[in-house]
Amino acid sequence: MEIARVFNNNLVLALDEGGREVILTGRGLGFQARPGQAVDQAKVVRTFVPVDGRDPDHLAGLLAGIPPEHIQLVGDALTEVGLDAVSRNPSLVIALADHVSFALRRVAIGMDLEYPLLAEVQHLYAEEFAQAQALLTAINTRAGADLPMVEAVGLALHLVNAGFATGDLSYTYKMTGVIQQMVAVIEQTYGLDLDTGSVSTGRFITHLRYLFVRIHQQRQLSEEHSAVGAAIRQAYPDAAECAVRLAALLELRLGSALTDDEVSYLALHVARVAADFDPSTT
Repeated sequence: MEIARVFNNNLVLALDEGGREVILTGRGLGFQARPGQAVDQAKVVRTFVPVDGRDPDHLAGLLAGIPPEHIQLVGDALTEVGLDAVSRNPSLVIALADHVSFALRRVAIGMDLEYPLLAEVQHLYAEEFAQAQALLTAINTRAGADLPMVEAVGLALHLVNAGFATGDLSYTYKMTGVIQQMVAVIEQTYGLDLDTGSVSTGRFITHLRYLFVRIHQQRQLSEEHSAVGAAIRQAYPDAAECAVRLAALLELRLGSALTDDEVSYLALHVARVAADFDPSTT
């Protein structure tokens, strides 16, 4: 392989034998190296192949901004818990390593961080949450750290997001438009002006993104009315009506009908975001 660009002493962008751009990490790999030189294969620890049309140069730049030991830590921990495919995805490794790096800094200075989505993540993404718990345990063991188990929530959300990668930007653009339409429907229903930069609206948009993941993966919640879903609809009748309209919009735009329980959970999030902006709506 041939070096195309040196980002720092531990990370380079290279061309493999087929002329494909790859990102290589390894201690001292870029030290005194120059473009055009052959890669010292003995120093290569991890190879990342950009996927989904991602810009290799941009991804390499992001990776270069994260301590190499944290990239290695996350990569090794992913491999240890059986998430090898994830460990080869540069975009996800960047997200996870950045999250872990910040978490380690928070613990070092005694900063606590609450994750209000704990119950939701445990319920909706049980598989990813279990993987995240195993990953966090591996990270703590390898780093000799004491990251709290609540950090598994953030790691789980990154793993859920990994399933949303389609490689088709047109799909991402469509999702953006659908989210904007859904927010507009809630605003019209309740006569509100939602701040898309607020925590409340951001939380609602996060739910929508993971709803799109489930639709894309054909992993929607139960097809039938559950007791929890019925309780939600009874407690928030106005939000339930709004959720039905939102579900119709989703079916029109995406060609997929929502299950009854998905509509119920959507109603719960509608009620929550409406109440945060106008408590009289509850």
